[in-house]
Order: sequence, then C-alpha cells, then structure tokens
Amino acid sequence: MSLIPSSWAIPDEIRKRLGNRVGRQRAMFHDGHLLLVLHAPPKDEESERQGRFFWRSSDGQWHSNALGTGVQAVGKHVDQYDELIARLDVAEENAQTSDQYFEILERLAPVCRAARHLHQVLQEARKLCPDDRDLINLRDRAYAIERNAELLYEETKNALDYRVVKRMEEQAELGRHMEVTAHRLNMHDAFFFPIATLTAIF
Repeated sequence: MSLIPSSWAIPDEIRKRLGNRVGRQRAMFHDGHLLLVLHAPPKDEESERQGRFFWRSSDGQWHSNALGTGVQAVGKHVDQYDELIARLDVAEENAQTSDQYFEILERLAPVCRAARHLHQVLQEARKLCPDDRDLINLRDRAYAIERNAELLYEETKNALDYRVVKRMEEQAELGRHMEVTAHRLNMHDAFFFPIATLTAIF
C-alpha cells in the first residue's frame, strides 16, 4: 500500500524508494520532482512517528497529504513545531519541582531530534532546488526552531540539575543539624546522668 496519495503524479523512481513505513525524515528528488518525508511534531508517549509528505512538482507546485496545498502547507508544518516549543517553554517557566522539569525534558528530547532532522531535510531540499526562495526561508525557520529547542533543553536540564543539587545540600544540612542535636543530647545525658544517679543513691 502506497504511503503517498495515488493521485500524485510522482515519478516511479521516487515511489519505489518508499517502504511500508514512514522511516526517517528525508528528501527525495528525481526529474525535477521533490518529495519531503517529514514527521509530525512528536506527541507524548508516541511509539511511532506520524509521517507527512510534501510534494513539490516539477512546475514548482506544492501538495501535502495532510495540510493542504501550496508552500504554506510546509509552513504550517513548521509552525506546529514552533508552537509546540513555545508551549514547552511556558511549562518550563512555570515548573516548580524536579518531577515537572524531568517531565519537560522527556517531552523535549524527541522534539529536539525531530527538529534537528527537519532542519537537515530542508537544508538538503534547498540544495536540490537552489532556485526556490521559499525553501531558503523554510530552512532558516527550521534552523531557528532547532536552536530554540536545544536551548530550552539545556535551560531545563540546568534547572533540574540545580534543583537536585539544592535538594542534596538541604539534606546534607539537615543531616548536620541532626548530628549536632544528637551530640548535644549525648552531652546532656553525660552531664546529668551521674547527677541523677548520685541523687538516687542519696
């Protein structure tokens, strides 16, 4: 079963390179036709990436299997990554606990990988179609998204590390406080126990 619409007049040389699964994100080119195999923004606990296909015909017309026609279809795809990272950025700003930071990191990791590969695919597409100005703009936007995702990941990781270290310091301080308290109790017992013993004798 073909992954791309049967109505698309894509060269057989490109169709033959597609398997039964979406596989990795990539760009395919033959005889003036460009096919972008991309992944929808990752969802939580998603085991398999959802594929999206964007076909640029030899006359420069864009088609997609999910987001409509025209180059704006690819733009919508890029927008969704931008919006997802913005939501995760807000979540990071509102995070208060280590568990919350860790959850954000788990959600960010696949987004970072997908955004990195998206940028790589659009960079390759820009090389394959050097005269397409829209691809240059999309490539630049994808780079900014990849960079923002990586920066957010680092910020979240640093915040989590700080929380962990802070918690360890608090536990160490609590341990020292308990040691001091125990020492004072021991000194108290050592001083008053003999007095209490003598008082009991007399």
